[in-house]
Amino acid sequence: METIISKLYELIKETSNLIELEESIQRFMYEVFASQLGEVFSQLTQMIKKEKQKLGWTVQREDWKTVQFTFGSVRFQRTLMHDEKGKPHYPFDEWLGLRKSQRYSPLVEVKVAELASESTYRASAQILKEWTAVTMSHQTVGSIVRRVGKAQAEADAEMVVELEEAACLPKGKELTFLYAEADGVFVRATEKKKSHEVRHAIIYEGWNKNGKRVSLQNPSVIMTTKSTDDFWKEVQAFAAQHYSLENTQVVTNSDGGHGYTPERFQEAFSQSTYPVFNQLDSYHIAQALNKAVNKDKVEFKDEIRKALKHRDWNQFVLWLDTYESMLEDEKQIEKVQDFRTYIQRNWERILDWREKVEMENLPENARGLGAMESNQRRISFRMKKRGMHWSLEGSEAMVKVKQGMRNNTLRSVYLQSQQRSTRKQREIKKTVRMA
Repeated sequence: METIISKLYELIKETSNLIELEESIQRFMYEVFASQLGEVFSQLTQMIKKEKQKLGWTVQREDWKTVQFTFGSVRFQRTLMHDEKGKPHYPFDEWLGLRKSQRYSPLVEVKVAELASESTYRASAQILKEWTAVTMSHQTVGSIVRRVGKAQAEADAEMVVELEEAACLPKGKELTFLYAEADGVFVRATEKKKSHEVRHAIIYEGWNKNGKRVSLQNPSVIMTTKSTDDFWKEVQAFAAQHYSLENTQVVTNSDGGHGYTPERFQEAFSQSTYPVFNQLDSYHIAQALNKAVNKDKVEFKDEIRKALKHRDWNQFVLWLDTYESMLEDEKQIEKVQDFRTYIQRNWERILDWREKVEMENLPENARGLGAMESNQRRISFRMKKRGMHWSLEGSEAMVKVKQGMRNNTLRSVYLQSQQRSTRKQREIKKTVRMA
């Protein structure tokens, strides 16, 4: 402690302003922590080596390894040993939970992935350099994102397998109502004129109201660039793992496009004994109307909206036919016909789910559905800006990182392989006491 205090006095004397002083203290602090932890690791290595030698393991050589922690590079000695069968091991690496050739601590890797989910790889590398003792290239940031995202993807795949092999459904939370919305967003691929669809579902239990501010209650998301079938398997597995839906009315919302039909929702939430309500997303209706009817034709738009709100097919056809008769441009006429087909195909789904529920059973603070578009911005803001292009592996990793962060599962699934059993934890405590 006296040495540290003396060093602080020296730094104060050598620096001319508070900014330089703080930066100098930070560097010194990193050096002290990294050096001390390296010594502790080296001592533990020797203790573990002795324990393994008692079991008949033999020493081949002593090596040095460096692992980057948030507070600096920790360099420590480790021992390469052979077990009774002649198989090589680094016992301390296995004891600590380090992968082969691992250069960064798990916390650094997870924090890098979390940071890169909001910033570009280059910006993430620069932020790390400015705010921590971690220095890495933007290519390394990308590699870490793929590794961490892959862990979340594998956990989701395992969840699907567990559901398929389970003899019975797990016991989950029981609700009167559950809400789900799904849609896709396309991001540009590295191949010319190609793209990847990010399939995205959000599941929530209702709404929380704080004054005028409204938020979703316990929202969870499922994101993937895998096939439509795989996407819906993940949705089904997630719902089955977290909820017991036998007595739950599931209310869903989508644009009715390929892969997001009412049948898909019905299958995903098939454990419910009630038919799944599915309504056509109001945002997509408004978007289709704006595309079909020119913005200066306000009267026609208002009357068409009114007809849709009151589910009056005759009035809808009347106003749309009247508008179409005024057009001469073939492309505009085609847009009107496409809009008519879209509405006709989904007519039974143009509804407000609250009108199908008896008033006394309607949940408190019940609202119309339509949260998907605002949640899609989490993907589009990160993956569609600044001329970005994505490989299939890179896009899948990124959306899985964002999913894990949103659901608060990213760190747990990434560290799952390194979590210690009760027996292993007892061994660690014993080794530390002996050291």
